[in-house]
Amino acid sequence: MTTSNLSQTPDKPTIQNSEQPLANQSVLGEPEPWESWETSLCLWSIGIGTAALIVLGILVDWFLLPAA
Repeated sequence: MTTSNLSQTPDKPTIQNSEQPLANQSVLGEPEPWESWETSLCLWSIGIGTAALIVLGILVDWFLLPAA
């Protein structure tokens, strides 16, 4: 006759005995600092996108929306 021992608990996951990372561990590692040209590229892209939305919004208002 066998009895199961319910008092046994599985080991808590740690770096040594688990292939899955813990919740407080990053899968990607540490981020790299941005270069100045990357920051400039993002700011220019956001600025050009905003200006394009404004210009296209005005053109849609003038040519496509009916006059009230």
